[in-house]
Amino acid sequence: MVQRLLLISVLVFILVSCPRPGSEEGLSEANKPIYFDSLRCAQARAFCSDRNYNTEFALFSDMGVVSGRKRFFLVDLSADTVVMSGLVAHGHCKRYGRRKPMFSNEVGSNCTSLGRYRVGGSYHGSFGKSYKLHGLDSSNSNAFDRFVVLHAHSCVSDYESSFGICRSEGCPTLSPNFLESLEPWLDNSEKSVLLWIYYGATQGE
Repeated sequence: MVQRLLLISVLVFILVSCPRPGSEEGLSEANKPIYFDSLRCAQARAFCSDRNYNTEFALFSDMGVVSGRKRFFLVDLSADTVVMSGLVAHGHCKRYGRRKPMFSNEVGSNCTSLGRYRVGGSYHGSFGKSYKLHGLDSSNSNAFDRFVVLHAHSCVSDYESSFGICRSEGCPTLSPNFLESLEPWLDNSEKSVLLWIYYGATQGE
C-alpha cells in the first residue's frame, strides 16, 4: 500500500508544489531545515505496534522548527524516511503579539498541545474536510473536548519563507494542497494513524 500511495502522493504534490517565479522555493535544499528524528521514529514504530496502529507510516510535527519552514512530516516507518513535508500553523494561545509557540492542554487556551494523537475519522466542517484527533498523552488528553482537529486553511502557504505564518486556535493547520496530498494515506489506512506533535531543539516562532 505504501508504494501505491507514494506514487499517488508524488503526482499530486508535484502538481501543487512546482516552484513559482520569485518564490521562496528558489532556496537551495541545504537552506531548508527539514528535521527528522530517527530515534523518535523508532519509538513511534514501537508505539504503533503495541497499539495495533498503522506501522507503515505516521505523521510528525516538530514545533521547534520555525513556522515559516516545513515542520509537518509524513514518515515511512518501514524505511525511516520522510515521504513529504509541509507547513503547519500552531495555536496562538491568545497571545496575539507573540510568535514563539506556547503549549497547553487547557480547554479554551487556543494553544497547541504536545503529544501523541490518534487520527480519527474525517468529516466536512467550516474548514472543509477535517480529521478528528484523539489525544493519547496527559499533555493532550483534552484534544477531543477542545475540538482540536487536523484541517486546512488558505492562510497556510505551500511555500517556505523567512517569515512566520498565520496561527490557529490550537489545531494543527495545513495548506489545502498539502492536506489533499495526505488524504489518500489517511483515508485508505485500515488501521489508526499516529500523529506525534513534539518540540525539537531549535526555537520556533
